[in-house]
Amino acid sequence: MAETTPQTTVLRVADLPQRRPHRFDLRPDRPASEAIAAQLDLTGLRKLSFVGALHPDRGRDWRLEATLGATVTQPCVVTLEPVTTRLDVPVTRRFLDEMPHETSNAEEIEMSEDETIEPLRERIDLEAVMIEALALALPDYPRKDEAAPVEAEFTPPGARPLEEERQKPFAGLADLKKKLEGGD
Repeated sequence: MAETTPQTTVLRVADLPQRRPHRFDLRPDRPASEAIAAQLDLTGLRKLSFVGALHPDRGRDWRLEATLGATVTQPCVVTLEPVTTRLDVPVTRRFLDEMPHETSNAEEIEMSEDETIEPLRERIDLEAVMIEALALALPDYPRKDEAAPVEAEFTPPGARPLEEERQKPFAGLADLKKKLEGGD
């Protein structure tokens, strides 16, 4: 039978069961969610959950497999209107007792693209892993669907705007070649 984490989010590795998974179910209350939203510069954070298990792995290593769920609100990069996004992201972390060295004799460790390797310390902070996973899952450039593309020209006062033809540096080479050939 798997053990489930009580209220604490920081687990001592020495206290974890060595032969079975340690299940957890984090659902921060409103004040904690508001603090996380402020930390990540979000305008809103609802339904935050981090559910999964820590599994004993090879030797003294541990593998965390979880699902992060959240509804986040961020300002649109174009209009600054609120953009709401639902996130449901798998999270995988491996906590290794001995980190591999960058030598050719080192044992190769298989890992997927979505897996992160971290050194195993005395404690595993599930809340810190949850916040990091949330920060990585956030849209980089949230945008409302109906937001029109923005066109902007940035020129110093008195300068002429850069036209499309002037942006093509090799466009005038054919004319220059003709001039040089004609001059011989």
